[in-house]
Amino acid sequence: MEIYALYGTSGTGKSSSALELAHRMNIDAIIDDGILIYEGRKVAGTSAKYEKTKIQAVKRAIFHYQEHASDVRRMLQQLQPGRILILGTSRRMIERITEALGLTAPIEYIPIESIKAPREIEAARYVRETLGKHVIPIPRVEVEKDFLQRLVSSAQKIFSSKKEVIGETTVVHPSFTGGRIVIHPQVLRKIVEGTCRHFTEVKQVQKTEYTFADLPRLQVTLSLKLAYGADIPAVAREIQQALYKETSYCLNIAPASIDVKVAGLEIASI
Repeated sequence: MEIYALYGTSGTGKSSSALELAHRMNIDAIIDDGILIYEGRKVAGTSAKYEKTKIQAVKRAIFHYQEHASDVRRMLQQLQPGRILILGTSRRMIERITEALGLTAPIEYIPIESIKAPREIEAARYVRETLGKHVIPIPRVEVEKDFLQRLVSSAQKIFSSKKEVIGETTVVHPSFTGGRIVIHPQVLRKIVEGTCRHFTEVKQVQKTEYTFADLPRLQVTLSLKLAYGADIPAVAREIQQALYKETSYCLNIAPASIDVKVAGLEIASI
């Protein structure tokens, strides 16, 4: 068995990248947060994302519980996958997982930074930190099946609004995420207006629109006052770069996109 390990700090998008990486490298099994996924289906284990606290989630993810580890070990012995991808926050975490599961083959480590661009990693962190969303790289039917099993044993409700489907992955909102960050529209508008005041070319900020539904995106509509023959796209790019820098600094969020729309133009007198 060949062992590959995708590692990176929490919230950098490892789970959302796992299926694509596995497909590209012909890997048939994935271990992520306590579950064993084989050919796109969960076959053993219980996801750490169902745990109520972070400590319990970490213990589940590193197979601290003997019954849990034994269940996954038995399935690995039965399936005998040729290649397996293990996800973890660090090399040490990967080592603890392989020790718990009795995997002794050499490990080829793959840092998340080697397969995702810095902007994509920042966007993934935003989704985790502001919306509390965690990805499980299996289809919704598998998540529902596991919820049903837990329903029988603990009489918990299976139907929940805290699930949504993205292709062949499922997004959940674990109990231990601790809520969400909310940014008031007026705060964002003040940041935009304060940034634009540094530009003598900006006559008025007409509108500030944004969405935090999937990724942080900002659209600013401006009126400009420029000298005849001025390079409008160049001025818009400068404003765009300043807005990116200021929003990233003030909110600790790197916007996925900032669109600057020039809706009004006045020619300055000489």
